[in-house]
Amino acid sequence: MRRFCSLALACAAVLAAQTADRIWTARYVVTMDAQRRVIENGAVAIQGDHIAAVGPRAEIERRFAAGRRLDRPNALIAPGLIDAHTHAPMSLFRGIADDKRLQDWLEKYIFPAEAKNVNAEFVRWGTRLACFEMALAGTTTFADMYYFEDALADAVKEAGLRGVLGQTIIGFPAPDYKTAADALAGTERYLRRFRNDPLITPAVAPHAVYTTGDDVLKSARALANKYGAPLLIHLSETRRENEETRAKRGMSPTQLLESLGVLDGPVLAAHGVWLDDADLAILKKHGAGLAHCPTSNAKLASGVAPVVKILSLGIAMGLGTDGFAGSNDDADLMKEMPLAAKLQKVTLMDAEALPAREALEMATIIGARALGLEKQIGSIEPGKRADLITIRLDGPNATPMYNIYSLIVYSLKAGDVNDVMVNGRLIVRDRRMLTLDAASVLGKAAAYQQQVWASWTGSQK
Repeated sequence: MRRFCSLALACAAVLAAQTADRIWTARYVVTMDAQRRVIENGAVAIQGDHIAAVGPRAEIERRFAAGRRLDRPNALIAPGLIDAHTHAPMSLFRGIADDKRLQDWLEKYIFPAEAKNVNAEFVRWGTRLACFEMALAGTTTFADMYYFEDALADAVKEAGLRGVLGQTIIGFPAPDYKTAADALAGTERYLRRFRNDPLITPAVAPHAVYTTGDDVLKSARALANKYGAPLLIHLSETRRENEETRAKRGMSPTQLLESLGVLDGPVLAAHGVWLDDADLAILKKHGAGLAHCPTSNAKLASGVAPVVKILSLGIAMGLGTDGFAGSNDDADLMKEMPLAAKLQKVTLMDAEALPAREALEMATIIGARALGLEKQIGSIEPGKRADLITIRLDGPNATPMYNIYSLIVYSLKAGDVNDVMVNGRLIVRDRRMLTLDAASVLGKAAAYQQQVWASWTGSQK
């Protein structure tokens, strides 16, 4: 009788439990919530596209019943990483022009290579390759600026990632649109198509103040405001950009953007290496977000952004990789976090500058704020989108562990990422991409390598 009663109580508890689609459990759950809770022996319940609950494993298993489980006793669960600035299709130009100055890199190598090779199919396959790499490195959301952005968005949805994707508008003939007017019209069609998409936030992306005229910049802002879309732009990346703008216009690039009204709406500005105090005051006033790209800024000798000062002002500055073709050579935010921290320490001669937890915040919740998505992603909290990753803790580089933030930022690598979920959909399991075919993507990339090389060597004869 006692056994029957116990069984009946157990059945009643199961029937009373809420239903979840999935439960993930791990040695730790690193929430990045407001309290920065780290839950030992934790669990996350997922319902549809969102997080239903997070807490100790015993509590979650008492509250929820789930048909599918992922138990990772030798791993941690963290929010998916957020790449605040990149150019995904440029993965197919990886290594084409290294060790160059930015203007030379753009004008002598990248712009000519793009003119000869970039079309919608190139963008589609380059994005697939980039998404493959991002997902395996734990990136679940990225901000992008490129051409044929509708084809890019299709590829991102196919891969199952989340994107804030900006159609580039530039002041000279581009691979997709030959005039700025055509680019603006095409951008409006793109904004209409992806409005209210669950994975894609369409954006307007005038390239920079030095490549885009004033009237076009103002039109880009007006178009973004019409559709409630963010505006993405490169800003104060190099000393040359700053000096030439001041010489020609009598003001900094940031002051110019403010004078044109470009900052009157959501903005995500990439780089910000040469921002001064007046610029930062303007950006703070307008609530603009920034993207810090430490590898790119170091490799191109652009300088080191004043990250500590920017964060101290409450300006949201996320982390970006900035592409694959000379400014960076991969899509690895696990590499950007420690470099961002170390560059601040050595530049400021202060070992306490930008500690590990803040570096991880830049790649998660602060990055989400920079993108205007902090209510949806960036932390593991009930109601937020189910963008989650697991990172293995059973390798020698993860042992011993005294501080989990230090371990994540300074010791763990992209190769330790094991599982990836975006919007409640599992897209990587046991380091195997579930949404893209590796052989097809890598084979097509090899074919494009031959095409790009032939077009480049032919132009040099």
